[in-house]
Amino acid sequence: MQITVKFKIVMTKEQVHLVDSISKEYINTVNNIVSSMLQSEERVKLSSKDVLANMPSAVKNQAIRDAKSIFAKYKKANKTNFKLPAEKQKVINVPTLRKPVCIWNNQNYSLKDGILSFPVLIDGKTQRIQTRAIMTDYQLKQLEGHLGTLRISKKGTKYMAQISVEKTPPASKGDVVMGVDLGLKVPAVVVTESAKTKFIGNGRENKYVKRKHRSERKKLGKAKQPKVIKNLNDKEQRWMKDKDHKISREIINFAIRNNVSVIRLEKLTNIRNTARTSRKNEKNLHTWSFYRLAQFIEYKANLAGIAVEYVDPKYTSQICPNCGTQNKAKDRKYKCSCGYRTHRDRVGAINIINAPVVDGNSLSA
Repeated sequence: MQITVKFKIVMTKEQVHLVDSISKEYINTVNNIVSSMLQSEERVKLSSKDVLANMPSAVKNQAIRDAKSIFAKYKKANKTNFKLPAEKQKVINVPTLRKPVCIWNNQNYSLKDGILSFPVLIDGKTQRIQTRAIMTDYQLKQLEGHLGTLRISKKGTKYMAQISVEKTPPASKGDVVMGVDLGLKVPAVVVTESAKTKFIGNGRENKYVKRKHRSERKKLGKAKQPKVIKNLNDKEQRWMKDKDHKISREIINFAIRNNVSVIRLEKLTNIRNTARTSRKNEKNLHTWSFYRLAQFIEYKANLAGIAVEYVDPKYTSQICPNCGTQNKAKDRKYKCSCGYRTHRDRVGAINIINAPVVDGNSLSA
């Protein structure tokens, strides 16, 4: 599997100017190549000699590869769109790069002893510049593996480097299946086959923060301050993303401690229709990223050698794990006529363990 390691780099004023220049040249080159391909309606055969740009040949070749990839995705999207009924077809916009960025392949940069070195064009000649990489021990460990492309972009006043790394996940040492129920009041409830349970996250805190930001946006909207609203939105998204990272990490740590080999999650396509919520929680439901949290869980699980399966969520919160009777829970408590009682989200996680996976196969079959 492939991961991305992101870290800050420190450059001199001269180096900043060089990176800014090559980044703008890079996106213009990619966009121009894509435009040429669209005009000819096919991928154009190019080499670095055919591309007029103030960049090293290796960077030109990378720009050509990126342009071909963008063009292929555009053609595929158009082909899929064309097969849809006329009333469902959408206008597929031509993809273009807007934010300055530059990419080097793994043969044209080096990272050693905290120094990141890569080629740029100086006075018409290709020369390598050396920048200081700011990395934690965890980031250094993540770089163990086959290194892929280097991507440098600007974020605010900082410059960030991203290196893709091909990792070989360790073989799973466990043999336990674990169900994960995602929700609003309790972000995640996990249950193993042996009934070990953990409630993860603080739904009340999440809703409070979202209500607070929503109220502030309303005031700013009346004051007509769109830039401040955008900054507030970005701040809220960073907060939500950080929460999802922490919740997913806690889930994986619990799985590792309990020898879990397979994690099961609800299929997300209908989660907004099946999620248990009240009218007052409706706004939170439609702004919370269940998909992102599931992606973080899957990403971290794969790194730990744990498989992830998605199951049909139908009736997972209603079927009694003890007798199979279908009941609707009242408030946060689930009660069945057979005497079985527990938290209703825990019922969902238990039933997710034995629910059929989306491809029609399940471990219980």
